[in-house]
Amino acid sequence: MAPTAREEIPPGTLDMLILKTLASPHELHGFEIAEAIETRSADVLRVEEGSLYPALQRLLIKGWISGQWGRTAENRRARYYRLTAAGRKQLEAEVSAYRRVSLAIDRILSPA
Repeated sequence: MAPTAREEIPPGTLDMLILKTLASPHELHGFEIAEAIETRSADVLRVEEGSLYPALQRLLIKGWISGQWGRTAENRRARYYRLTAAGRKQLEAEVSAYRRVSLAIDRILSPA
């Protein structure tokens, strides 16, 4: 079987994907967030470090996530992130807007 092709994450959706990934009850560090997005997308989406860490910083500044330094299982220093109440509210708004736009695009792509 041929490997699955990787796709670029559509512009404007990375923040939403990170927020959704952090909606779990567990704190995750950056590599775990990227790995979770890749796994949940069946290896179609890949988050590059050059996109992930600036996005995490942006979300921290907006107050949508919080971060705390800790140690990984391999005893490496890493920042662990979790969703804030403001982040949950933002996630709901972004998912709603995404679904509305996705439905509109689907209407256009469907045969008339």
